[in-house]
Amino acid sequence: MSQDPASVLPAVPQGPLLTDSFGRTMSYLRLSVTDRCDLRCVYCMAEHMCFVSHRDLLTLEELYRLSAVFMRHGVRKIRITGGEPLVRKNIMCLFEMLSRHIKSGELDELVLTTNGTQLPRFAGKLHELGLRRINVSLDSLDPERYRTLTRGGDVRKALAGLDAAQEAGLKIKLNSVAMRGEFEREVDHLIDFAHGRGMDLTLIEEMPLGDVHHDRAKSFLPLDKVRKDLESRWTLVPIEDKTGGPARYVRIEETGGRLGLITPLSCDFCASCNRLRVSCTGELFTCLGKDSSVSLREALRGSSGDEQVETQIFDAVAHKPECHNLSVAAEAVSGIGRHMSVLGG
Repeated sequence: MSQDPASVLPAVPQGPLLTDSFGRTMSYLRLSVTDRCDLRCVYCMAEHMCFVSHRDLLTLEELYRLSAVFMRHGVRKIRITGGEPLVRKNIMCLFEMLSRHIKSGELDELVLTTNGTQLPRFAGKLHELGLRRINVSLDSLDPERYRTLTRGGDVRKALAGLDAAQEAGLKIKLNSVAMRGEFEREVDHLIDFAHGRGMDLTLIEEMPLGDVHHDRAKSFLPLDKVRKDLESRWTLVPIEDKTGGPARYVRIEETGGRLGLITPLSCDFCASCNRLRVSCTGELFTCLGKDSSVSLREALRGSSGDEQVETQIFDAVAHKPECHNLSVAAEAVSGIGRHMSVLGG
């Protein structure tokens, strides 16, 4: 019988925690494995994108090695993101390597954010490897609106992915980006759909990341307005549930389901930030809302040891900003040039 490749990986020794100058300890790594995607969502990327060259990508082994460094210094949760992570060739090999650390207790959780289109192929294996929760981006159930938002996507593929994930035993949280217009008329349908199938739904404010060729001052929809509108039709009961991220939750009394609200612009959530992000090329971002980053790739490839990589990580965390300065208002939009697809949000 062949040996499970993940079973021969060494345990991760424990070192000092990654704590910034504001006393926040970094325990959550969002690891992007590709900037490519099989969709072209209007808030995430431009219609015609220039993607990273394959030679600039970290290998799956390098992505794992970086993950092990972060685990050594207190990261307990890793989220695999993209682009669309499941389009990365041989991506299950990375999940296999990381899954060992769930079984050993070195990781509390390994999770995934996906658009759902590849789940019929991978959902069963993901559950087998120890994933129990996934986030699926689904901004509309209407076939025409979904096609418009994704620039050509087929909602039936995403729905088939949800079916496959639930059949495999994965718990699903749907993510929907709030935008003025049709979303406001469809949000009740999204709530009914998600809660009717036992799924959480999280609404997310659109962030001004990258040039996506629409006016964000016109499309931005603050979630305090959405919440007020929902309260005229639903009974929202605040709850203290936490899932390790920035969402604040309410229970909808009429459905019994959870609704999450992620408000990076209308309500500051930076004070408790415990997140770091690494791009598929090895760029470490300590803040989603800042353009500054530290490249770990050369240090990673230049030595078999991790000392230089660790030094760069600790220095970057020490300089993690207190908060972002993104904003959207009718008179001005303060954003950054990096598209959301680079880090997966």
